[in-house]
Parts: sequence; C-alpha cells; structure tokens
Amino acid sequence: MISVIIITKNEAHNIVGCLESVSWADEIIVVDSGSNDGTIEHSKTISNCKVIVTDWPGFGPQKNRALALATHKWVFSIDADERVTPELKNEIFDAIETNSFDGYFIPRRSQYCGRFIEHSGWSPDYVLRLFKREKGSFSNDKVHEKIILDGTSSKLSQKLLHYSFENLEQVLRKVDQYSSLGAEQMFAKGKRCGLPTAILKGFWAFIRTYILRVGFLDGKQGLMLAISNAEGTYYKYAKLALLTENSQE
Repeated sequence: MISVIIITKNEAHNIVGCLESVSWADEIIVVDSGSNDGTIEHSKTISNCKVIVTDWPGFGPQKNRALALATHKWVFSIDADERVTPELKNEIFDAIETNSFDGYFIPRRSQYCGRFIEHSGWSPDYVLRLFKREKGSFSNDKVHEKIILDGTSSKLSQKLLHYSFENLEQVLRKVDQYSSLGAEQMFAKGKRCGLPTAILKGFWAFIRTYILRVGFLDGKQGLMLAISNAEGTYYKYAKLALLTENSQE
C-alpha cells in the first residue's frame, strides 16, 4: 500500500533510527550516492529495505530516481535525519484508508544544536511528504527541491521529528554545501549579482530570522540559527557574485 523513499550519502549515524521509524512500510527504497561509512550495510539490515547505489545528480533528480523505483500506490518521502513517531504513523494510515486527498502536508519539528526550535521561521513548518505515486514528482532542482503535486492536498496534525543539526560542525558543512549548490542553481537560471547584494541579503536573513520571526524566543540556539542563516545566505550570494564576475572576464 505504501512505499517509503529516502536518498543517502554517509548517513550511518542516522540511517538505522530513520529506517526503524518507517519499518511498517510495505517497502523501503534507499538510493545511495556512494556512502563509505557503513550507511549501505546498515540499511541492508532492515528486511524490507532495497538499496540502490548510484551517482549524484542533485537532490531533485536523485529523489525522482527513488520515486521511479516505488511500486505502491502511496509514497512517503523521508530524509535520513527525520523520524516518524507512532502517532504520525497511525495518522498516515488513517489518511491512506480515508483516501480523500492526493497528498498530505506534515508539520515538521526540527532540532538545532540540542534544542527543538519553536520559532525562527522553523515552526510551523509544513512539508509535503505523503502522496499518491501517480500524482507527484520532485522538481529537478539540485537543492531545495520540492514535490510537485497534481491533485488535492490536506494537512496532517502529528509532527515529523527532524534532527537536523547536532553540532556546529554539521551546520558549517551544510552551509558550505548548500551555498555552493544554491549559487550554481541561481547562476544556471540566469541570475547575477555583486558583492553588495550578498552583504545585504545576509543582513536581511538575520533580521528576518531573529527579529521578524522572533528567533530570540528560541534562546541561544535562536541566535546561533539566525547567524547561520545569515552566513548561508551571504555565502550563497557571494559565490553567485564570483560566478558572475568570472563569467564577465
């Protein structure tokens, strides 16, 4: 009745907990892009889990590869650092049995360096994850991909747990990775900018997160998150500025 799809790369510290939280699925499909930390071996310990190892074309294309391997009517997309609670599992099954909509948005509760964030633009955070296989596909974006649903949708109430960043080392790695991918994606779409734009965008990201979205109510983690959002935004546009400059030489 339901296929779970997940893409991975060196997620040994996360994958077992993630897969155990969706072990109730009829099939689990893991598409891995060359892990060397035991992710593949850990995934194979789950009886109903099929592991495919391939190259890395970007987040959207990779998730479409996983989707193409799904065989059941319903698909649930999950990331390695996310967990489905028993309450959410029950609500998913109720939604499938009711069959009233083609897709469902799920509220996600995310953790940042030891604290679940309740403000800062992270809550409420509804993500489309459950959908009918024939009604959905992923955008081909290399980063910040989204599900494109051809049909009706509704919202579930039980939360998906997201253990996004355990420490600042993970934050810095993702800032570097996502800013590079984001800059390349914007450049490919014809966007250009200079360094002043990067500075203003980074400053605005901090104000939006910490002040307008009351990130200060999330304590020291709220301040850290606002700073990392500003850094990620600044570096994304700074890298775009360098691509712009290099293209004009």
